Parts: sequence; C-alpha cells; structure tokens
Amino acid sequence: MSSSIAIDPPLSVNFLAGQRVPPVLRPVDRSGQMMKSPHIVPVTSRREFLQRAGCGFGALAFSYLLGMDTRVARAANAKIDPLNPLASRLPHHAPKAKSVIWVFMEGGPSHLDLFDPKPALNAMAGKPMPESFGKVITAMGTASNTLMPSKRTFKQHGQSGIWISDWYPHIAEHADDLAILRSCWADGLNHVGSVCQMNTGDILAGRPSLGAWAAYGLGSANENLPTFVIMTDANEVLGGPKNWSSGFLPAAYQGTQFRSDGTPVFHLSPPESVGDKQQRSKLDFLAMLNKQYAADKLEDSELAARLNSYELAYRMQSAAPEAVDLAKESDVTKKLYGMDEEATRKFGANCLLARRLVERGVRFVQCYSGSGSAWDAHADIEANHSKMCKSSDKPIAGLLADLKARGLLDSTLVVWGGEFGRTPFNEKGNGRDHNPWGFTIWMAGGGVKPGSVTGATDEIGLRAVENRAHVHDIHATILHLLGFDHTNLTYLHNGRDERATINGGEVITKMLA
Repeated sequence: MSSSIAIDPPLSVNFLAGQRVPPVLRPVDRSGQMMKSPHIVPVTSRREFLQRAGCGFGALAFSYLLGMDTRVARAANAKIDPLNPLASRLPHHAPKAKSVIWVFMEGGPSHLDLFDPKPALNAMAGKPMPESFGKVITAMGTASNTLMPSKRTFKQHGQSGIWISDWYPHIAEHADDLAILRSCWADGLNHVGSVCQMNTGDILAGRPSLGAWAAYGLGSANENLPTFVIMTDANEVLGGPKNWSSGFLPAAYQGTQFRSDGTPVFHLSPPESVGDKQQRSKLDFLAMLNKQYAADKLEDSELAARLNSYELAYRMQSAAPEAVDLAKESDVTKKLYGMDEEATRKFGANCLLARRLVERGVRFVQCYSGSGSAWDAHADIEANHSKMCKSSDKPIAGLLADLKARGLLDSTLVVWGGEFGRTPFNEKGNGRDHNPWGFTIWMAGGGVKPGSVTGATDEIGLRAVENRAHVHDIHATILHLLGFDHTNLTYLHNGRDERATINGGEVITKMLA
C-alpha cells in the first residue's frame, strides 16, 4: 500500500524551553487517513535524538521527586536500632487506635446463626441447594446436602437496629458500638491454612503475623512488657506459633504466648537466694559476652532478639507481676467478665487481662476462644455453638463495657471473628461445613463507625456479594486505624519490599467513622 506523509500535529511547542519544535511526521494511506504509529518512532536527526533523550532523563528525575515521600516513609521504618528494635516509632498518619484486642473464635463461628439472618434460607429449608448458587467444594468434599435453617431467634438491637441472634444476648446490648462486616471472604478450606491466613495474610506458613507488623511499625509503648501477646483458653492453636511468628521480620517482633493456667508468664520472680544486684550483674556479664559474639553478626535477628529477651525478662520481673495480677481487680469487675461462672471463667480472665495489658501500653493482644478449633461445628451445631457462645458472650461484652467505662474504647480496636464461617447446607444432618466464601467479623472502638453494617452475602449466606472484603482488606483496615498506609509499611526481604497485605488489600472505608 502506497502512503504519503502528514504532519501531526501541525505545530508543537516545547513548553519547558518555551520554543517551537519540529512537528512529528506520520504516514497516511491513500484515503488520507493517518496510519497507526509504529511502536518505536524512528528519529530523523541527531538533534531529535538528543531532544528525546533529554526529555527522558528529565522524566526520570521527575519520577524520583514524585516518589520521594514514599521513600522517606520507608526509610523511616527501615531505621531500626538492632540494639533496641522495639523503640517507639511514629506511624504514617494520626492513628485512631493505639492498641488492638482480637478475640479470635477459632474453628469458624456460624455467621448464619449469629449476625447474618437469612429468611430465604429458612424458607428453602430441606431442599437441595439451587444450582444457581454454583458448585461448592467444601473441606469435607463436594456439597450435596440440603439447606439447613437457623433455629436461632434474631432481633434488632439498639438505636442502630442491628440484627443479632439470641446466642449473644450480652453482646447484643452493645449493638450500637459494633461495626459489622458481613461480606468477608478468604482463600483456605481447612483450619490450619485459614487460621494462618487470618493471622499472616497467607494460607502457607512463613510470613509475619499482623501483630508482628504492628510491633515492627510502632515499636513498644512499654519497655517492661511484651509488645504482642497471645492467650489461649483451651488447647494449642492449630498451626501453633507460626500464627504469631515474626516471619522474615526481625525475631524481636514475634508474639509472646501467655499460659492459660497458673501464672501467665514463667519465672516472673527470681529465686529467693538471688538478689536484684546479683541478678543485674549476671545479666550485664551475659550481655557483654553476647554483644562481643554478635559484633560481626548484625544480620542475625534471632541473636539480637535473644539479647533483647534477656533484658525484657529482667524488666518484666518488676512490671509483669503487677500487670497480670487479676486479684487487684474488684469483684464487680470480675463478675462483669464472667469470672464468677465456670463456663466463662477462663476466657473472661483472658479478656480482663487483655484490658490490663493495653491499659499498660501493649500494642496487640489476641485472645483465642475455643483454641484448638472448638467452634468447628460439623455435627450438632446447636450443642456446639450454645457452649461456645455461652463461654464467650459475657466476657466480650464485659470487655466492651469496661473499655468504654475507662475511656479506652476510642483508642482500642476490638476485633471479633474466626478464620471462616459455616455453610448454609447441612453436614451430618445437623452441622455446618467450613465456609470461606462469605462470613462475618465485627470491630468496635478505635475509629470504626459504631452501629453500622457493611457488605452482604447472597440470600442463603453462602457467598459475599456486596462490598466483598478479603482478609487483606481486613488487615489493611486494621493497619490504617493504627496509623499506617499498608502499602508503605514495608520490609526489604530477598530484594523485594514485602508488606502485610502482600500484593492486595484496600481499606474498607465504609467501616470507618
């Protein structure tokens, strides 16, 4: 095809130099239509080559200036003193929350029976799940069971009118403090991977937990207590310590697990035969030897963490006994948390201790309800959830009431939820299977919109369909409330700026006050 040359545009101006420059010549076809420009436009003279190259270098400099704020923010977080990695640091913006208490319902609480009523599910009870809802592969295999209604009674509570079931009567009294998110979804089908993802953002072990990211970003607000604390109420959390690991972050940011029975922390008091002066001399001598050994091993974060752990342990011997001594609390307060009843005693004590810890500057506390996956109701959900709701309802309501009465709820973000929800179809006749496609969590205090509901699942509660929120979105929102842009809270690992939300995550702005 023959072609000619057209001038496009007729005249152009170099705005940087204030001069007119030669027009770009482009080919036209026989009809006079301008032909598509080639991927690489050839230069016609040395002057044009130098001009294009010069503009390119200017663009590089301009892009550098545009990225300056991001690099400064990253550099600020990168300046971690290896001898004091938990030194207090400023977040990216003014935080709404200073601390987080995550009450984790391990095993998967049923959103359908607690916070997400589905009249259509009850209407279709006993029928096969319609094909229009799509094929479902569950943890126990292909779903082929019938739809199972909820036996709970739902009522609207508070001025907000939030629907909550009769399984949680005490929490229902705090409906106007809750920001409920009904459209969560996750990637895992089994407990180990799903608990891991809800804590670390990934179903595979190895990444830092969200509490470790908070400790890395903020440092400590109390040098005499751990920055990140975990408490269980029964068995070991499925997956164990990987759920509060520091991953590739320096080891100083990993969580500290408190015991569920007896004194929460071992060896808080030195032997009677060892005085404070002798104890201090021993630690000073040990620190001198360890620092000499570590002088040429600055990259060994585990060694640095061990050095810091000795000092923290020494300081905790004076501060921690008072912090964990629940005997100092009044009988009225203990009763508020349910510590006067056997069913709620242990989890209530953990929730009360969580309040005492954040009151003293601990950044991140996780209290597991049903640790060891006790909420996992594959069979007889009525008996299972009746027991688990009984053990968690009054302690969580007590925590909300206590924080609010002390003026701490505004600065403390309380998070409720498990690793996934439960299916609308039955398993084993009277239970529900795992449901990572649509489930509920809620938050309270710490900058969220009180008395609000965000998102929705479909009419039977199987999948999130409105304002869908992945685990990464939940993590991004929590970090935002702590004062961080999750895309800029990074750590250089294997040549890549890693972040808590991996490659995704958006702040759930509709939940924010």
